[in-house]
Amino acid sequence: MTTQKLQQLAPTVLRIGLALVFIWFGSQQLNSALNWTSYIPQSLIDITGFSSLTFVYFNGAFEVVFGLALLTGFFTRITALLLALHMFDIMYVVGYNEIGIRDFGLAVATLAIFLYGVDNYSLDRKFRK
Repeated sequence: MTTQKLQQLAPTVLRIGLALVFIWFGSQQLNSALNWTSYIPQSLIDITGFSSLTFVYFNGAFEVVFGLALLTGFFTRITALLLALHMFDIMYVVGYNEIGIRDFGLAVATLAIFLYGVDNYSLDRKFRK
């Protein structure tokens, strides 16, 4: 395979890899919600009145649904932007530590998908035709 063909695969590989990360984290939150409640800031609970468990379920569902959309390349740009903003927010809430830095990397990579847009193997490309 030529270098040019490999370069053409890069956006697709990035999109699918990140989608699998979002799907994994979201499904873990849905399957083991109690393990994730400590990540919900008390201030968010105080402001909204929702329980930390409710936020974990909502977050898990968000990440699974939008992770699946990213995986298939369905509304790629909008999906990637929402996920990137979501990750930047999580990074801000978590703070400057190993988890926040990891989330920063995921946010920037997801932002790169937004900037690139539709790749050769996304549903969006199929719908354009």
